[in-house]
Formats: sequence, C-alpha cells, structure tokens
Amino acid sequence: MQTAKLQKIAVAALEDIKAKDIEVLNTSKLTAMFDRVIIATGDSNRQVRSLAKSVHDKVKEAGGDVIGIEGEESGEWVLVDLGDIVVHIMQPAVREYYNLEELWKTVPKRPKKKVDEKADE
Repeated sequence: MQTAKLQKIAVAALEDIKAKDIEVLNTSKLTAMFDRVIIATGDSNRQVRSLAKSVHDKVKEAGGDVIGIEGEESGEWVLVDLGDIVVHIMQPAVREYYNLEELWKTVPKRPKKKVDEKADE
C-alpha cells in the first residue's frame, strides 16, 4: 500500500476515536527504516488502547499490513508498526516527557572532525 494512502487511513482511524494533537512527520530523509511517524495523544489507558485498535482494524480492512503492536498492556504508550509508518499513541504526560516531535523534526548536525596537526608529523 502506498505511504500516502496508509497515512490517510491511520490518521482517519485516530480521528474516529477522538485522538488529540495528531502530528505527521516525514522521516524519509532521516532514516531508511520508515517514511512517516504519526504521533497522537489519548486521555486515558483505555482511549490509547482503543486508538491503537482502531488504527490496526482500519489498516487491516483496507488490505494493509500491521507488522506489530507494542505497549497495549499498560496503555500509556502504544506503538503500531505499519512498516512504512510508525504510529505512536501516548498519554499527555508520556508524550511531553519523551518529546518525539523534537527528536524527529530536527536533523542532528554532525560535528566536523578536527584535523590533528600533530598526527601528520
């Protein structure tokens, strides 16, 4: 399934269960592992689990693959792996603490290597 279609299905599934602060980040230039990160907030353990189930069910109904789901036991942070897209659904305190948006929005700058002048001697 194309990434754009998969993204649309995942976001719609989150909106159906009233996820808050849905953010889609394009990570295709940052990692080869996946093309998008979707981050959303649920107000309770039950809502976080319901949001993850909604994403799972809607993707499956559309013929997409769900690689796996992690974190359903606690319901504080559930990750849904859709292959090209990774969906993070978190409670507000967890989302604020880990601040994934900041992690994936910025490209870390690599420090320039200093030339050791003495190494040439």
